[in-house]
Amino acid sequence: MLTGYLAGYFKLLREGSSEILSRFVFVVSLPALIFVSLSQVPVGEFFDWPFLGALGGGMFIMFCAGMLVARFLFPGNLTALGLHAITAMYSSTGYIGLPLVLIVFGDAALVPGIIGAVITGAFFLPICIILAEIDKGRGERHVALTPLVALLGNPVLLATVVGLTVSAVGITVPVPMVTFCELLGGAFIPCALFAAGLFMAGCSIKGKATEIGWLVFAKLVLHPVITWWLAYRVFALEGILPAVAVIQAALPTGVPVFVLAQKYGTYVTRSSAVIVVSTAISVFTLSALIVFLGSG
Repeated sequence: MLTGYLAGYFKLLREGSSEILSRFVFVVSLPALIFVSLSQVPVGEFFDWPFLGALGGGMFIMFCAGMLVARFLFPGNLTALGLHAITAMYSSTGYIGLPLVLIVFGDAALVPGIIGAVITGAFFLPICIILAEIDKGRGERHVALTPLVALLGNPVLLATVVGLTVSAVGITVPVPMVTFCELLGGAFIPCALFAAGLFMAGCSIKGKATEIGWLVFAKLVLHPVITWWLAYRVFALEGILPAVAVIQAALPTGVPVFVLAQKYGTYVTRSSAVIVVSTAISVFTLSALIVFLGSG
């Protein structure tokens, strides 16, 4: 990630390189990795309800908390409230989380890591889009669901559905296709981390310091604490699952939040600032967390 940041800072790559590389990761490499991985595991391993409860429950609690805090302390229109809430809980599970848990825990963390990458985009992004479209429709007297329809074509979501379907039906994926997907998927970790650093180099840190500080605190401290309580105390997850859930909750805010803010022309500078600051600080907080969970 640091290499990507330095490449962007010193302009070693042409303008727009971050968008192109991120697109490759999101449309090609990650879907290939998800498909070939999920097609070879039992469907029940993906629908691990206690793990989903711990990980998704932490996200949902933080989203609701973010809405309440924004409503009373940082008031704005419905779009801004939704973007504030999702900024407080949307982890960078795809670009940073999945590579990180694979590096720390190995292939055993692949499926729970994929679950984290899927649930954020498949569930919470649509909620934020619906709020923004309702807000937009107040002035136009209609609600456009085009963004939600486009979300159904999300490559990560499609790869998940196809991979799980292949596994459920019992279809054997031909060896050449497996090799092809593994080759593309193998580029995921370095490209995702490099792309995240490259994106950060082009972001600015502007906005209300109090709100940005609160959001960074919510994302890097409150979110993992709540998820730790759910994972270890409420659902009593076993093996590496509670650690994976907490690490995914402790990740910095993900880039899709900034993309969504750009689309609706709201919360752009604040979301950008939170992504940059939370990512920089998470280098230290995640390192400390991994040591803590490893010794616990």
